[in-house]
Amino acid sequence: MSTVPDITSFVGGEPLTGTGGFDFVRPLDGKVIGRIVEAGPDGVRAAVRVASAAFAANRKAPVHQRVAWLKAAAAALLGSAEEIAAVISEDVGKPIRSCRFEVRRGAEFFEVCAAALPQLNGEVLPLDSAAAGTGLFGFTRHIPYGVVAGVTPFNAPVNLLVQKVAPAIAAGNAIIAKPAPAGTRTALMLAQLFEQAGWPKGLFTVLTGDKATAGALCAHPLVRAVSFTGGTAGGEALARLAGAKKFVAELGSNAANIVLADADIVDAAKRIAAAAFEASGQQCISAQRVLVHESIADAFLARFVDAAKAMKAGHPDDPQTDLGPMVNRAAAQRVMEVCGDAIAHGAVYALEPRRDDALVTPGILCKVPQTARLWREEIFGPIALVVPFATIEDALRLANDSPFGLQGSVFTRDIKSAFSFADDFDVGALWINEASRFRLDVYPFGGVKQSGVGREGARYAIEEFSQIKFVGIRP
Repeated sequence: MSTVPDITSFVGGEPLTGTGGFDFVRPLDGKVIGRIVEAGPDGVRAAVRVASAAFAANRKAPVHQRVAWLKAAAAALLGSAEEIAAVISEDVGKPIRSCRFEVRRGAEFFEVCAAALPQLNGEVLPLDSAAAGTGLFGFTRHIPYGVVAGVTPFNAPVNLLVQKVAPAIAAGNAIIAKPAPAGTRTALMLAQLFEQAGWPKGLFTVLTGDKATAGALCAHPLVRAVSFTGGTAGGEALARLAGAKKFVAELGSNAANIVLADADIVDAAKRIAAAAFEASGQQCISAQRVLVHESIADAFLARFVDAAKAMKAGHPDDPQTDLGPMVNRAAAQRVMEVCGDAIAHGAVYALEPRRDDALVTPGILCKVPQTARLWREEIFGPIALVVPFATIEDALRLANDSPFGLQGSVFTRDIKSAFSFADDFDVGALWINEASRFRLDVYPFGGVKQSGVGREGARYAIEEFSQIKFVGIRP
């Protein structure tokens, strides 16, 4: 009788047993390759004890020491890049080329945080602007929360994990991560690598499991702040469990990409196709709604379909693959059901998606009504819809017709039009002449409306993981 290994939590440098669990299935072929142990409330309590002790022991670590830890993590990631990329590809189904890029980006993010940390300044306040403050001196400084939590999704198991770990450590906290099941093995690899690179034991802990463990972690009274990336419903549930504590959330999206009449449609079609279909569309800022001026709609659609057809769907091990399997068969089935709902509402295919087990090829739909799920929901798959518009006002109305507002894009050569969208497009971040999936780690990234609260990006995330403390002095 064959058995599969248990995948267990990493707490204080040691694996942690738990009760119960569930099979972990490889996306490519549906094979069970491990059993993820549910840490549960007992595991959370053990992790919080270890993290609290690690924070107490290292809370006064100077900036130069924290910078050294961040740089050591960057080097550790690069040193094991190929091994980590292979695990991501197997566990998530992401093409190996994208996995290699993700690991390099993770290492670079640690370096960016190391550079940003010394710039985290306080300020001297003019207390004598109030008569009672005459002769007094006051200043502010950033202090850590203590033990913080990071709850991360499956789709970028290095990038979206280090987006929380690096800023939390930079700010002086200890962090407990609860990754999504498909990102668990990657997170455990990183925790072990960083301790081998010199991080103090317990400063970075990984808990295994699913919703029960995530809920217990966010609700623990000694977890002082939570950073969550995932769906809006999951974020709202965890926020209720967390209660009155700092809660940063990057939630759902339904990214609109707008192509004006004066845009370079060849460039726009290529960039939006990559944003919509690479990584099987399983990115929070993947292009979903493509709004195109009616005068160029047919020409753009032809080039958009050609760009989608040129993308290779196949085995994730192949460096030429652009789309591998989705994270599991259920995700692939859901994507096809959402497309079917759109067709039932009167939509038509410009490019029909095909499903083979967990693999879904690119799909492009037209005439999608606003009553269809594809218009209203986040598809989180390799599907885009194309809608014509007549005026800038129409484009803004369509773009803003969403409960989400994470990141969007506009393609235009006209600076006046660009600024119209900069003012009135309801998103947390906007790109002009770049597609919605483009992201750099040096700018503030986060959403409005139901797309979340708070910001990521090196300096901004460090600030989110810090509290401002005021000190006043009467000489």
